[in-house]
Amino acid sequence: MKQILCFGDSNTWGYSPDLPRRYNENERWTMLLQSHLAGRYRIIEEGQNSRTTVLEDPYEPGKKGLDYLLPCLESHHPDLVIIMLGTNDLKTRFHVCASDISKGAARLVQVVQNFQHSYMAKAPEVLLISPAHVYESDPNKEGFAGAEAKSKQFGHFYQLRAKELGCHFLDAAQLITPCEKEGVHWQADQHAILAHKLAEMLPELLS
Repeated sequence: MKQILCFGDSNTWGYSPDLPRRYNENERWTMLLQSHLAGRYRIIEEGQNSRTTVLEDPYEPGKKGLDYLLPCLESHHPDLVIIMLGTNDLKTRFHVCASDISKGAARLVQVVQNFQHSYMAKAPEVLLISPAHVYESDPNKEGFAGAEAKSKQFGHFYQLRAKELGCHFLDAAQLITPCEKEGVHWQADQHAILAHKLAEMLPELLS
């Protein structure tokens, strides 16, 4: 059975914008995708709240995706890695532009493309997902000043990086909108939309 590693942040983990809880297995997109692909593929959930691409968070240690990705690959030996990161890189504390954030995501793609264990016939395929837009709609939400404008540039730059690296690409902003009140995380119906889209795409990517 082929294995699909979903490597992302709180929108992969299943963070609810409405209540202090994690979406359950019938709500978050990773497990909905598993239900769509049951019997053919195994979904490995690797979402972490506040995870960045390659940036070290001065206030929340252990969030840099680059540090964890290689050990994760060595643990699971996936056939396909879905990378959806960059939203947390928008935080004002990092002072980086959308282009640089896309380069951080590209660095993760390269780690996957360069990984090949002796037990594996080839390196895993990679699907790079450009994150959904962020809304600056909650005046009480700190740390995301200027994030909305930057996030609207993600699709352009992430697609450029995918073309440069020869990996698969999907722009989540063409499908998903975050909670209008909270601005960052997704309502449950948006998780269902992404799961349905990926269920259509993945068999072809892994054929």
